[in-house]
Amino acid sequence: MTPTLRKPAEVKSRRRPARVGALASLPLFFPLEGRKVVLAGGSDAAAWKAELLAAAGAEVHVYAEDLGTAFEGVIACETTKGRFVHHARCWSVDSFEGAVLAVADAVSEGEAQAFACAARGMGLPVNVIDKPAFCDFQFGSIVNRSPVVIGISTNGVAPILGQAIRRRIETLLPESLQGWAQLASRLREKTLSLLEAGAQRRRFWERISDLAFSGKSAPVEEEDLAEALLDDARSSAAGKVTLVGAGPGDAEYLTLKAVRALQSADVILFDDLVDDAVLELARREAKRMLVGKRGGRESCRQEDINDMMVSLAQQGKHVVRLKCGDPMIFGRGGEELDRLAAEGIPATVVPGITAASAMAARLGISLTHRDHAQSVRFVTGHSRHGELPETVDWHGLTDTSTTTVFYMGARTAGRIRDRLVAEGLSATTPVVAVSGISRNDEQRWSGSLSELESGVTSLGLDGPMLIGVGEVFQAANRQTGQMEGSELHQHFAAALETIRAENPGTLRLGKTAAI
Repeated sequence: MTPTLRKPAEVKSRRRPARVGALASLPLFFPLEGRKVVLAGGSDAAAWKAELLAAAGAEVHVYAEDLGTAFEGVIACETTKGRFVHHARCWSVDSFEGAVLAVADAVSEGEAQAFACAARGMGLPVNVIDKPAFCDFQFGSIVNRSPVVIGISTNGVAPILGQAIRRRIETLLPESLQGWAQLASRLREKTLSLLEAGAQRRRFWERISDLAFSGKSAPVEEEDLAEALLDDARSSAAGKVTLVGAGPGDAEYLTLKAVRALQSADVILFDDLVDDAVLELARREAKRMLVGKRGGRESCRQEDINDMMVSLAQQGKHVVRLKCGDPMIFGRGGEELDRLAAEGIPATVVPGITAASAMAARLGISLTHRDHAQSVRFVTGHSRHGELPETVDWHGLTDTSTTTVFYMGARTAGRIRDRLVAEGLSATTPVVAVSGISRNDEQRWSGSLSELESGVTSLGLDGPMLIGVGEVFQAANRQTGQMEGSELHQHFAAALETIRAENPGTLRLGKTAAI
């Protein structure tokens, strides 16, 4: 079937207009350097708050007759940005004079209420540790790459969750980010005076951002780097293209490098099968152009896509060519790179998780399990004209120590089966077919090679599908059987519960059960 041709079309973001949803509290970043903060209490909990406040540069006035061991250690630390003033007595109303915040670790409700009332009477925001009723603000979890500081709040209802989120974010931010952020702070005034607002400044800061996540440490002497970046920002009239692999569907399969490319793109040319959740990670201002190609469906010509990439890059745009899976595995990435190179346009590739790897992960099967396969092959299921590709070594695909994965083979499943059997592969060879891998509508079928066509047809021919052939998929057949048995058990158990509910006292389960 010859696909109907269509032109690339712009697709508007599905994000709502810039309106902020309901907030449990307003996140604020409050500078404290050189400012007085009152802290009542000498406990370990108070010590932790004191350390945070001093790290922000505050002058922390501590009111406590006695200090715990942890608090004494905090005060003795000489690397603290702020400073401590210990008053070996309880707080009084005049303690709040000149302060900007008040924090306390109160033993009783009465003590907490007295402290909060006195501080509020002086116009100060109050936090009483572990007593939300007396808190005007909370201390959230912090990711510290100062001057980059990320605060995480669950509004006091789930602090452990906040800590878990903090740990997840910390794994995404390299320690070297702190040095690059400090460098950016030093270069800010220079960029404002030497670079034009708009494209030049954005190119400069995008390059700094790329370096910040490169894993390299920021240079101690930045003059040479700064001059090189400034020259690059001023002279980069030409654009560039980044071929990005979006993975098989689930946005969580994206690499960090892919997300960064999306967030720096001016224009995104994306395929039909790219999930909306992936596109929502892109820069808000980026233009989105649908240029998908689907077998047997309305499709854009590859030549039109190539022309568009070249034209946009020549206008100085950063173009992201967003492809499902990996751009270099049946993604025509090579053709696009050849055209860009011929036009002298710089291009880079961000690899993605190819569908075969995602299928293996979803099935819990190793494509090269050493007991069954010593090699793996990825094969296209059709040629340019929709037939089986004749340039494939079909006899070689019958090697029982090789796992074969067919891409785009749904409509040729019957012919794939016939050709493999004709070349000598046993009709009982285990096979699987998975449609919509990692998507909400994912479907699976497993069986033998002789059943392949009917199995594929049962999944439908509209979605993206992979076919796996080889002994490693015998495990998938067993899993399917176990799953079906488990589901039957669940249905049986549900039926028993229904009968019990409708006929209380009439059914007893033991060695036998009569229904």
